[in-house]
Amino acid sequence: MNTTQISLDKLPIGKKANVSALISDGAARRRMLDLGIIDGTEIKPLYKSPSGNPVAYLIRGAVIALRLDVSEKIMVSVTEEESSYGVN
Repeated sequence: MNTTQISLDKLPIGKKANVSALISDGAARRRMLDLGIIDGTEIKPLYKSPSGNPVAYLIRGAVIALRLDVSEKIMVSVTEEESSYGVN
């Protein structure tokens, strides 16, 4: 399995990933930590608003909407599973 690191705003709807780093600092970083967005947390984008901003994410069992300026500062690791058996 290959692992790729991207910013959360690039993660496609419905694809799960794990938080690998937070790029922000100060109050914005504190808010992300308070929401439970820490290293290893699984995040899944659920819905995108009609304008594309904000996006609703499933984080620790709660649905939380994040604006693009926040989600682009959250780095996630995406596992690209290689389907050697033809089953996804």
